[in-house]
Amino acid sequence: MIGLRFGLMTLLLAVLALTGLPVAAQTPGAGPHIRMELIPETVRPAPGQEVTLAFASVPEEGWHGYWQNPGDAGIPTAASWTLPDGVTAGDLRFPVPERLMIAGIMNYVYEGPYALLATLRVPEDAAPGMRLPVAVKLDYLVCTLEICVPESAELATELTVGNGAVPGDRRARFDEWRAALPRPLGAQGSYQVNGDAFRLEIPYPADAEAEDPYFFPITDGAIDYSAPQMVARDGDRLVIETGARGAPGAIEGVLAIDEHRGFVLTAVPGNVAPAPAGAAAGGERPFAWQTALLAFLGAVLGGLILNIMPCVFPILSLKALSLAKANAGEGNPRREALAYAAGVILVCLVLGGVLLGLRAAGASAGWGFQLMDPRVILLLLLLVVAIALNLAGLFEVAAPGFVNRAAAHGTGSSFATGALAAFVATPCTGPFMGAALGAALVLPWAAALAVFGGLGLGIALPFLLLGFVPALRRRLPKPGPWMGTLRRILSIPMFLTALALAWVLGRQAGVDGMTLGLSAALLAALALWWVGRRQQRGARRQWAPALPLLLLSLAAVAVVRPAPVEAEQALASGAEPFSEERLEELQREGRPVFAYFTADWCLTCKVNEKTVIETQGVRDALAAADVAVLVGDWTDGDPALGRFIERHNRAGVPLYLWYAPGVDEAHVLPQLLTQAMLRDLAARDAAS
Repeated sequence: MIGLRFGLMTLLLAVLALTGLPVAAQTPGAGPHIRMELIPETVRPAPGQEVTLAFASVPEEGWHGYWQNPGDAGIPTAASWTLPDGVTAGDLRFPVPERLMIAGIMNYVYEGPYALLATLRVPEDAAPGMRLPVAVKLDYLVCTLEICVPESAELATELTVGNGAVPGDRRARFDEWRAALPRPLGAQGSYQVNGDAFRLEIPYPADAEAEDPYFFPITDGAIDYSAPQMVARDGDRLVIETGARGAPGAIEGVLAIDEHRGFVLTAVPGNVAPAPAGAAAGGERPFAWQTALLAFLGAVLGGLILNIMPCVFPILSLKALSLAKANAGEGNPRREALAYAAGVILVCLVLGGVLLGLRAAGASAGWGFQLMDPRVILLLLLLVVAIALNLAGLFEVAAPGFVNRAAAHGTGSSFATGALAAFVATPCTGPFMGAALGAALVLPWAAALAVFGGLGLGIALPFLLLGFVPALRRRLPKPGPWMGTLRRILSIPMFLTALALAWVLGRQAGVDGMTLGLSAALLAALALWWVGRRQQRGARRQWAPALPLLLLSLAAVAVVRPAPVEAEQALASGAEPFSEERLEELQREGRPVFAYFTADWCLTCKVNEKTVIETQGVRDALAAADVAVLVGDWTDGDPALGRFIERHNRAGVPLYLWYAPGVDEAHVLPQLLTQAMLRDLAARDAAS
């Protein structure tokens, strides 16, 4: 059908030319009417790496280009590549289009700036320094409301085989373009044709946002493009009714949920029940409070369990001494518990609000997003080093007065401790918490923020109980000389946390960044040692001489930058980097697949890897069952991985997926793995 339209339009343009009415003469100004620029995400792709190219397109005012299925009229953009030997190009990928009705004819178009994306694969044997000239000719149609003109754009760029580094500004620009691409829905739809009526059923959560949903068919010849689409929501499904044009078997299309977001799906013939009378129509969104309540309770339970996870446990040492003092009647336990809870809940709400805002702006951010920035890691490193040295007795927080009031054992200290615990806890998605936060990302804002608040409540719950239940406090040991020894012991997990943060900083900012961070930490330690010495001598203005050194160490935060992305990452033996293409290839081969998603700043991930995944027994079991292991490293917040993680109703890492042979859907494993769990799964699939 598209080919027929192209032929007819070409014939019409030829007739116009032969009759002495050249098309260019009928256009207000010479073309091209879509300004195009070919932009590679990196100009130094690594051997074997895929590099994304963008065709950044800006239509002239009053003109529009066409989607891959142009609708009732128009032709799609076609690309003819000229590539070096061994380099291959994938299909063009189109963002979610707009609807344009002209004289009863429906067009699927782009009237504003847009970008088509394509992926090139560099051969494995490409030598570093090799030049890869890339040329492409785009043939496309550009129209106004009155006239259409076929145009061509010949574009070229040159790549050089290198290390795959992506500049930060370029990465942000491509993230924005990728956010406009429709994402896989992860569920199959069905449709039914009755005469000239077409009814489509799409699985879609009742609480998920959908503003003016519309189905753009990729498969030609299925629906009447110009017929209106009647959309109704019936529980966890969308029902779309429109005019039928045919039943071409399985059809592919894009469900647009607003002007810029959509999901790719496939629908097969089947029986589709009509939506009940009175079902919410398109744009209206019923809200299931039951789902929000379950997500809230899951977040509370997940936050409670998070207290024993390695992400949070070291920070809890900051409260141990004050709890012991509260047992002796010192301070106000209830007020301290409320202040600690307020700090935790407030930070969870702020982080949740920022996360929702980023996602609304099109970013593929997930829970723990702030720890993807090496500047934040360095700031935490300096803070944790200071806390560890304080617990070790190197110095005391005793002056000046405003510091006393804010940080002495009391509500100020409790609030700050709670805020720090919540901030550091965010890399973890423990049991129950992952599904709850995944649900929060599709709930309305108020309900989503309630879920994030529930997470904070769960983290604070043990201290709230100790603060408000005297019987529980009486079970704590009485204060005594042992508290000095305990304080020194509690400095150990803080030093270990600092060591882990230094390692994460090295992974994010490279050796230079880690060296800068350790130098800043050493400078801060020297300043605090100086404070401690002055405190021992009873000197006045004990902090004044050290403040310049502390400020100088903090200046390193403004200097540290992410290291260039390395093309190859260190993976466990036998593992491969995750990509959806590789996953599909392994599934077609009938192999079982274990895919896990991790990040250097996720301590729970690292514990699972060292104690379970990378142990010799598990490796042998996976190898014996011919299980393919795919690793998705989300340390730098890769948006492609972020979108894949989101499709499994998770807001962050860790995420562990097991694909049995012949089964498309993944079995989501718990966030806390055991060796027996993986060995049993491998043995089961080996037997089958």
